This record gives sequence, structure tokens and C-alpha cells, in this order.
Amino acid sequence: MASTGEEDLVASKTDGFKVGEKKTVEEYAKLDQNDESLNRWKASLGISNSPPLPVDPKDTRRCVIHSLALEVPGRSDITIDLSVPGALESLKSKPFSIKEGAKFRMKASFKVQHDVLSGLKYLQVVKRKGIRVSKDEEMLGSYAPNTQEKPIYEKKFAEDEAPSGMMARGHYEAVSKFVDDDDHTHLKFEWSFDIAKDWK
Repeated sequence: MASTGEEDLVASKTDGFKVGEKKTVEEYAKLDQNDESLNRWKASLGISNSPPLPVDPKDTRRCVIHSLALEVPGRSDITIDLSVPGALESLKSKPFSIKEGAKFRMKASFKVQHDVLSGLKYLQVVKRKGIRVSKDEEMLGSYAPNTQEKPIYEKKFAEDEAPSGMMARGHYEAVSKFVDDDDHTHLKFEWSFDIAKDWK
């Protein structure tokens, strides 16, 4: 694969937007407790009274991506369990096939630990024969650390459609990453897929 420059994997910025002051989960929970709309916002982030999940203090990651999956109506999900050793490496060397014209959506399962995660995004650049054919950015949202009540988050992406026709069939290579509002990269990986006339 031709090198994917970092400029391809930069999240878009909104003019005038500034990342807010960092607060701990405890500070957010105590913030204006009598404000009904703020309490609804905190609940949407997952800030609750449920006990937190135990976290290994040596694991400094704020976001741990557990799995990625491709959902296709009427078919079993193609799921990559990222907790399995070598899973990321096999994504590039063992491409999966997508039927031309098929509608599909990606979904990610992940855990947030230590602090609130602000503005998690998924970025993806797809190339064919070294030429960029698409760049996608999906806002996943902001999340509080997982709790015993909510041990894992799952986010489904917008539906997409595979290209079709003889010219679209073939091998594609991609680079993807999960990044937050602080421009911290939580996971970056290369992978590949084939657009085929039918499912294999």
C-alpha cells in the first residue's frame, strides 16, 4: 500500500470550537445537581451512580476498542475480536469480501476508563492501487467511564453501500483510527477488503 500520509487521517475541525475544561467524573456528577437539563446531559454521557468497573491502574488507556464488526442485512456479522493476539495484524493480510452494491454498516464495541472521553471519532481512508478513493469521518460521541450497569459501549455507524460494477471490483486497502477531541489516537490500524461479484 502506498503510504497514507498523516494529513489524510486528520479529523475535521469546527471554526471557533474549543475543547472545554477537563473535569473528572466526580466533578461532572456533582455539577449543578438540581439542573434538570444538565442531569439529562450527564445521563446521556453515562454518568450515573452505578459502581465503576474495576480498572488496572497500570493500563493508562482511556478508550479500549474491543471489537469491530461489519453488519449486512440477512447475513451473520463479520466480527474482529481485537482482544485476540494478532487480530490487528491479520486485518491487513487476510482481506474479507464484500458483495458489490451491498448495504452494510460498521459497529464498534469499546470500553472507556479513567476519565470522560470527549468527542470520539472514527476516521478512515481507503485507497485502491495507491490512489485515495474515499475518506470518511464518523462522530461517535462523548462517553463516561463504563460502569457495572453499562460495562461496554456499542456504536453503530451510518449505513454505507459498496460500489458496484466491473470497474469497482478488486482489492482495496484502508487505514483507520479512533481519535478524540484532544487529538489523542486510541487505535490506528491498516486493513484490506475485496469488492467481489458475490459473497465468498
